[in-house]
Amino acid sequence: MLVTRYNKPVYRDRRFDIFNELLNTFNEAQTADEPREIMDFVPAVNTREASDAYYIEVDLPGVKKEDVDVSVDKNVLTISGKREVSNEIKEDDYYRVESAYGKFSRSFTLPENVDVEKIKASNEDGVLEIVIPKQEVIKDTTKKIEIQ
Repeated sequence: MLVTRYNKPVYRDRRFDIFNELLNTFNEAQTADEPREIMDFVPAVNTREASDAYYIEVDLPGVKKEDVDVSVDKNVLTISGKREVSNEIKEDDYYRVESAYGKFSRSFTLPENVDVEKIKASNEDGVLEIVIPKQEVIKDTTKKIEIQ
């Protein structure tokens, strides 16, 4: 059974706090041998703008480039993928690794002055960098047309 935590709105509602505490108790009751269901994984994103392009950097440590998809649809850039479970336990001195995992998706609305055909993405040292080149927007100009 997949249990999903409710993301409460800005106002405080004690009923959902109690529900989330119950979910936390359920998660803590699982034994070390039981695999956990999909957890939240939200990669950190940095954006910046230069004179020639927009840059998006996504922190994806431990994520293979084959597990990441970058696409543009109707001027919305979407970065999605999955991070696999890292379940490592060593018995002698007891060593355990915990890391967030699961599916993720981040979307960005692109401005009008980008060249969608020339967008490039590269992955180095766990950081996905997307370069979105700018193109000159043709502004409405007034022009007198000569009648021949």
